[in-house]
Amino acid sequence: MTSTINTIFYIGILIMSVVIHEVAHGVAAERYGDPTARMSGRLTLNPLKHLDWFGSFVLPLVLIMAGAQPIGWAKPVPVNPNNVKSKMGRFVISAAGICTNLLVAIIGALVLRSMAAYGIPVDHINPSPTVLIMDSIILINILLGIFNLIPVPPLDGFKILFSFLPARFGRFESMLDMYGIPILFILIFTFGSYLTPIVFKIMGLLLGV
Repeated sequence: MTSTINTIFYIGILIMSVVIHEVAHGVAAERYGDPTARMSGRLTLNPLKHLDWFGSFVLPLVLIMAGAQPIGWAKPVPVNPNNVKSKMGRFVISAAGICTNLLVAIIGALVLRSMAAYGIPVDHINPSPTVLIMDSIILINILLGIFNLIPVPPLDGFKILFSFLPARFGRFESMLDMYGIPILFILIFTFGSYLTPIVFKIMGLLLGV
């Protein structure tokens, strides 16, 4: 029963984290002259506007049942590149989700550090419900930030990479988009275990443990 409740909480935190990630893309796009996300009704924290049935539910559950670190995604916020004139704009839009997830993780770590500083018990081995929730928020947001740095479509790392490349490479971007999902699944199930130690190392640094 406890395991089921923890799984539900984990997926709930994952869903809100990917929603924040996508909204960050939309806010950055608006800042650089593209109102597509707002006009599509996607500048909202309402999960129902963002959820992807596979990326937000099926994949995390499959990974949990396989004993792997669950990860997922929401529907990408629509961005019209024709409205974004600068390479810097394209870079900021692509990196906004990653930066936001890492910022959430940093804020979560500061909350736990502040609790400890004021004498509130912060035990990560046998955590209280509050510490468990905060640990999950930190873990998931670090995981999303690092995962999205992978330069494979449709992840942000791929878009960040191509934001630095000359325009002539655009045709390769479109071509690689077609094979991104199969490549991504192979990477998740083949190398996903190597991502977990990196995430826990970063989490330990943020928490000072």
